[in-house]
Amino acid sequence: MDVGYSSNKDEKHTCDNFHIICDENSHLHSHESSVGEKNNISIFKERKQLITIFTAILFYALGIIYNQFGNEKIIYISFLAVAYIISGKEVFKAVFKNIRKFDFLDENFLMMIATIGAIAIGEYPEAVGVMLFYNIGEYFESKAVNKSRKNIEELMNIKPEVAYLLKNGSIVEVDPNEVSIGDNIIVKVGDKVPLDGIVVKGKSRFDTSAITGESVLKSIGVGEEITSGIINKNSVVEIKVTKEFSDSTVSKILDLVENSVSKKAKTENFITVFARYYTPIVVALALVVSIVPTLVFNQPFFTWLYRGLIFLVVSCPCALVLSIPLSYFSGIGVASKNGILVKGSNYIEALKSVDTVLMDKTGTITKGIFEVSKVNVEDFISEEELLKYAAVAESRSSHPIANSISKYCSDKVSINIDKIEDYEEISAYGIRVVYDGREILAGNERLMKSRNIKFKEIFAATTKVYIAVDGVFLGSIEISDRIKDNMRDTIREMKSMGIKKIIMLTGDSDEVAKEVANEIGIERYYSKLLPNDKVDIVEQIMNENKENSKTAFIGDGINDAPVIARADVGISMGGLGSDAAIEASDLVFMTDEVSKIIPAIKIAKKTNSVVWENIVFAIGIKVLVLLLSILGLTNMWIAIFADVGVAVLAVLNSLRILSYNKR
Repeated sequence: MDVGYSSNKDEKHTCDNFHIICDENSHLHSHESSVGEKNNISIFKERKQLITIFTAILFYALGIIYNQFGNEKIIYISFLAVAYIISGKEVFKAVFKNIRKFDFLDENFLMMIATIGAIAIGEYPEAVGVMLFYNIGEYFESKAVNKSRKNIEELMNIKPEVAYLLKNGSIVEVDPNEVSIGDNIIVKVGDKVPLDGIVVKGKSRFDTSAITGESVLKSIGVGEEITSGIINKNSVVEIKVTKEFSDSTVSKILDLVENSVSKKAKTENFITVFARYYTPIVVALALVVSIVPTLVFNQPFFTWLYRGLIFLVVSCPCALVLSIPLSYFSGIGVASKNGILVKGSNYIEALKSVDTVLMDKTGTITKGIFEVSKVNVEDFISEEELLKYAAVAESRSSHPIANSISKYCSDKVSINIDKIEDYEEISAYGIRVVYDGREILAGNERLMKSRNIKFKEIFAATTKVYIAVDGVFLGSIEISDRIKDNMRDTIREMKSMGIKKIIMLTGDSDEVAKEVANEIGIERYYSKLLPNDKVDIVEQIMNENKENSKTAFIGDGINDAPVIARADVGISMGGLGSDAAIEASDLVFMTDEVSKIIPAIKIAKKTNSVVWENIVFAIGIKVLVLLLSILGLTNMWIAIFADVGVAVLAVLNSLRILSYNKR
């Protein structure tokens, strides 16, 4: 599954601190280094920054004090020069490095030009002040970004390092990648489950919060499926592995989170493009401010040069370039913590505008746990014979309905599957099997009608499987599914938060669709649908909606993959959901609960709100100070706040998203 947060190494970000998110993010789950080692590196960097800042402040203070009480100007300038070099060395290194790449028009270049200009006109304290406070701002930005990075790192620290493989009667510690399908592994108390599988011995309670976002421990016992990444809390269990590590739940989640930065929101793309053209324009405008008044209006050159330098300092786009991606990064992280995996910030942006939600029924609204509720048999055969043909037909299918029939028949009839000569699953119709020379058909009414078989149609609110052999109708099996808990409350809350249209799509009969819709409070539904019918309906509804509204589809089955891919926001269920549906989706709900749409939209709206707060705040302050600088009503210290102060405040505002809690 090609999903999640990858660092886009080819893309140049204007703010170096943002590389903590993008360039270092590719190492968040490095197999070679532990979380502790990476945290130590971050602590070392922070200490180094602090030492640099305090050393620069010391020399700066000595210079200012000596200027008040000393006589020799050279000593005063020397103290300030040392402070300037210490606080500005990283800026100079970045500029010269970028000059070699012919890509130097960034905030480091603006800082260097502005401070050198200030020194040229004798404004030594202000030149040092710009570099010093820029360093302080970088430190707080780095702290804020590291906090966000640490949240994501802790959240995604779900990769198991070892698996305990049962081999020749003994337990062997191996890498999870070395375990094959069909192997049995032991999971000890306190360990992460390393691979997906089925419990074959023991029963325990598991902490699933890292995968589903749910804090309540889940009890899992013999015969039940278990996913990798969850933590065993009570007793040892033995698991039969059903998926290789590369295909396991934990691997797919890590892939998703590691690759989602590559899919950017429109706002984020705009800021990246904006910064690319913004810096050269600002440099040109600063030159105009510095030179034109002197040449055209005979104004004092040094006065307007100073104003031009202020213009340069104020205009750094760092606040936008750093805080906007960080906002989306935080939003995706918080969603993950709540069991909602988002494949890119573009889907966070789309999700905030969702006002139409379409849902599949089976496995989405209902539990997808089918049970045979009634067997209808024609007069000329026995129930045992009907069940025998039904068991043969469903023996090779993995569909939940087929599993329920096979389970029901298992202790009532015996079959020899070696006699199956031909097997075909007919999408949206049913199954055709040639068994011991006889053709068996098992499926819905469409299958019977397509073969011109006369049958007794059942009009109950159940799922029906009609059975025919050699063109003769033998009877039918009725199957019931149960609606998920709290679905009515979920629908009610979806409506209250502004979702105008909630529509159910199902391949089931009108009777089943109507009963389910009435029970959960949905007014609009479509029944007897083929997979392509669902796509047509979604396209029709998307055309009906306004231009700025978005349509989401929630589904779980293989046949939902086309419509999930077609919707503005495609959502799949991570537990029951098929790999095809998860692959096609933009969001994955790890708990198989439709109710996850509510926190997902709330997180998206909060993220979008913070993004625009930062845009308006940063641009508003900068434009105001730029105008004041041209009019001569501000100085370099105000310019420093308009750059560094605004960037720090915007970053801190972005981190408010991390405070989201489920309510």
